Amino acid sequence: MWRKPWILTQTWQDVLFLHWPVPPSILEQHIPKDLKVDLFEQNAWLSIVLFKVNGQRLRLLPAFPGTNSYVQLNIRTYVTYKGKQGIYFFNLDVTNRFVAQLASMGGLKYRYAKMALQLKDNSYFFTSHSNKFKERARISYKPLPSEIPSSSFDKWLVERYCSWTKSKNVLLRIDINHLPWQLQKAQINIESNTLAPFTNEMLQRTQPIVHYAKCKKANIFPPVVEQKNQIY
Repeated sequence: MWRKPWILTQTWQDVLFLHWPVPPSILEQHIPKDLKVDLFEQNAWLSIVLFKVNGQRLRLLPAFPGTNSYVQLNIRTYVTYKGKQGIYFFNLDVTNRFVAQLASMGGLKYRYAKMALQLKDNSYFFTSHSNKFKERARISYKPLPSEIPSSSFDKWLVERYCSWTKSKNVLLRIDINHLPWQLQKAQINIESNTLAPFTNEMLQRTQPIVHYAKCKKANIFPPVVEQKNQIY
């Protein structure tokens, strides 16, 4: 994969991962039938990932003004396709309308949302609200200096190098390339969270597993058609 030319590069900054166990039966209703929910010790997992995108640009081109920096929030789960492990995004919210519109035209589940990620007194304060989708979140987090020793479970959650999306009965795979994550602990305070409403408020009732990473540069490759003309 990494021998192919990438088409887009991004730097992700101040990345917060929040992970919750969710019954597989809930997630199976909301992913394409081509994909299979990936389990770790019989549990399915749903993650909220929030960060700031910087330095976004197309290969061989300078950054396009107004599109190289924005806040992003991803809601995702872990899936397999023909034995290959990856990610399925329920949605990807961004603060840039043009990025959301352009990605949506390509069949990706990008949405525009009003979000902010601010640093104050060594803590980050994140807010998100979408009147259209009636989803909101207020989260603060403070990175801790100690790194998390890499475990098989941590790697299972974060070391994923492809995702799938389905658009007009075509299943697409998007590959990415970046160095392995260096994870840290973080203190969090979730003041409110109505994200991923299809989980029936499970995320509000339990505390997540938390990971933080300061920075990661990633390259994104052209979509690959896995299946097409499949009708369900």
